[in-house]
Amino acid sequence: MLFFFTTFQQKINLTILKQTFFTLYPYYLRNTPIYTLVLDLKEIIEGCYKGSRKHQEALYKMYASKMFGVCLTYTKDRDLAQDILHDGFFKVFKKFEQYNDAWNLSSWIRRIIVNTAIDHFRKTNRISNVDFQEAVYLAGTYDETNEISKTNDLSDIINMLPKGAKTVFNLYTIEGYKHKEIADMLQISEGTSKSQLSKAKSVLRELVNKYYIR
Repeated sequence: MLFFFTTFQQKINLTILKQTFFTLYPYYLRNTPIYTLVLDLKEIIEGCYKGSRKHQEALYKMYASKMFGVCLTYTKDRDLAQDILHDGFFKVFKKFEQYNDAWNLSSWIRRIIVNTAIDHFRKTNRISNVDFQEAVYLAGTYDETNEISKTNDLSDIINMLPKGAKTVFNLYTIEGYKHKEIADMLQISEGTSKSQLSKAKSVLRELVNKYYIR
């Protein structure tokens, strides 16, 4: 459950608050009258502006699956992706008063989720300088393992990229960020961002030829 009263916010650790909300969310969903699950988007948005738990749950249910897919484009670890999703939605609810209802809600939520993923990796050193070194490019070595199989899902191919290259590729190609923005987000140079994108595309062409089922 999310508490928005100042007196509680001053006393309750935010980490515990997030864990509580998302641990109990399935319970709330099972015990919430069906009419709360069929609210229209306008009503959901209005409720979220007011901090209504019912409307926050409805918003989460509406977008969680789609945003979980976004998280998986930045990590293959489903547990980690779930953590990023939870942290991201917590930020969505916390910042909802900043949302302009003239904006595309899905795009606004997605940007927060993506920024959460980048912040998470940066704070936990999951993206480091070694991720952007040429030696990390292992295209052509996957045949030596038994873990990779052919697929008709391009996201599986993208996930074969080294972490640094995949992150730059996703941010530039999928999310639409400019190289300067990517450089600032990942704390790398703009030139590194450009070279990583170029290398990522080159590696992807090879991976597609090897593993993509047309």
